[in-house]
Amino acid sequence: MSRLFRDVEGGPRCPHGSVVCIGAFDGLHLGHQALVRHAVARARAMELPAVGLTFEPLPREFFAADARPPRLLSTRARIERLLALGLDQIGLLRFNRALTCLDAEAFVRRVLVQRLSAREVWVGPGFRFGKARGGDIEVLRRLGAELGFAAHEIAPVAVDGERVSSTRIREALQVGDFATAERLLGRAYVIDGRVVRGRQLGRALGYPTANLRHARRTPALGGIFAGRVHGAGERSWPSVISFGTRPTIDGSEPLLEAHLFDFRGDLYGRRIAVEFVSRLRDEEKFDGLPELVAQMHRDAAQARDLLSHDQRRAFA
Repeated sequence: MSRLFRDVEGGPRCPHGSVVCIGAFDGLHLGHQALVRHAVARARAMELPAVGLTFEPLPREFFAADARPPRLLSTRARIERLLALGLDQIGLLRFNRALTCLDAEAFVRRVLVQRLSAREVWVGPGFRFGKARGGDIEVLRRLGAELGFAAHEIAPVAVDGERVSSTRIREALQVGDFATAERLLGRAYVIDGRVVRGRQLGRALGYPTANLRHARRTPALGGIFAGRVHGAGERSWPSVISFGTRPTIDGSEPLLEAHLFDFRGDLYGRRIAVEFVSRLRDEEKFDGLPELVAQMHRDAAQARDLLSHDQRRAFA
């Protein structure tokens, strides 16, 4: 049986019972990790499979399709990290109009009871679900008492005296505060993906780049950065990174471009992770390519200097 399922409807996946945790899990920060680890520990103690329920697209993206809020983690990375935390199955439920019309009780009966035979359900603080967000922990507990499962809410996780949240992480990223983002995530902030072919303009300008597309997702940050690329070899590569729409060359779609210092090789088709260390400046439009190249030289020199003094090598 596949460890991933997408649909609300279908036959039983855990006929002998399961322990379920539910969340959007965007970023999979320390609070999310605490929830998942607790559910996994309970599942192991009860000798049942641990199941994580999440959604694609994220609910906040579905309801704001014309102005999608920034996403912290790609769908693939979210699944990989959830599995790495010990989940046996993941329900990546299709968040569509049909699901938004499903009230809280129907969701519980169809998914938690019929599909997963839940014995315990774990959620984070303030969890809401079902049509018009009509379900909460008290609804879960009431239905659980009727249908044969226990529902629990974990305590919030705090860092620097405040609750860890995806909103706090987005705010930190937007101002280039990567140290705070790392404390909230429990790891360095990265964007991962498969390297695609671009227009090769960077190569012509003396700065060949590894390019990652960011189509259909709103970036959580933008500008020019110093960072490191993981997955290009046995070590991480110091890099200068541009993430934006490239206004000088009339770009439109967000593109992440990483120039790996002193790298020789072909990265096309390879999966890499780009770690952000320091924000250098905003993206800007120059009068022409000579002015752009002059600024690229300055950015590269600044990034090299910053990275030579930064001794952080942690990456999860």
